[in-house]
Amino acid sequence: MASTPTRTISVLIADDHALFREALRKLLENEPDLVVVGEASDGRDAVRLAIDLRPDVLLLDLRMPGGPGLQALREISRVLPPIRTLVLTADAGDSDVVEALQLGARGVVLKHSAPDMLFKSIRSVMAGEYWVGRERVADLIEMMRKRQVDSEVEQRGPTFGLTPRELQMVSAVVAGCSNGDIAAKFAISPKTVKHHLTNIFDKLGVSTRLELALFAVHRRFDSERFYD
Repeated sequence: MASTPTRTISVLIADDHALFREALRKLLENEPDLVVVGEASDGRDAVRLAIDLRPDVLLLDLRMPGGPGLQALREISRVLPPIRTLVLTADAGDSDVVEALQLGARGVVLKHSAPDMLFKSIRSVMAGEYWVGRERVADLIEMMRKRQVDSEVEQRGPTFGLTPRELQMVSAVVAGCSNGDIAAKFAISPKTVKHHLTNIFDKLGVSTRLELALFAVHRRFDSERFYD
């Protein structure tokens, strides 16, 4: 019986360092399901090629001449169907990384990551997931908080149909608390915590704690507002 062919994932690389692009292309093209359809050396080229080539995934360096990566991401985010963008960075604590996530980037890949992590990140965002590798989600949330505009509307914040207790659960998750920590904090059982998280996942359409935390990044969720 013939095996089902693997769907090929098209990738566009946007980075201003030619040697890095070449090395990245060679790595990616060693994988049978990945194909590099283009390379951009600056922000303007990244936008042009993204529109012309419509890749499945864009690997985008934020530090490029000729139109910074964030500017390029703003324009690319308007493309339909959407292009899944993974930010390439040397430092996940960079405040621009948080803005990129708020603009719709699907994840962050450190430039010194192992090749297997890069491949996994691409396949993960193709499967509809978010990716931040092994970096601490709480650090990204904290950077987002510092950049958030201090306005009454944003401080009020949406609830997304969550109950007050569920909002507290989200706050605890983005603060990096484990289920045991949450149970102790709110004087409830771990089983009750799990029940709350299941309901939250269903309401928000996420499936993991990581996706929940990144949902908070995208929606500018104020994770301190809902504590007692």
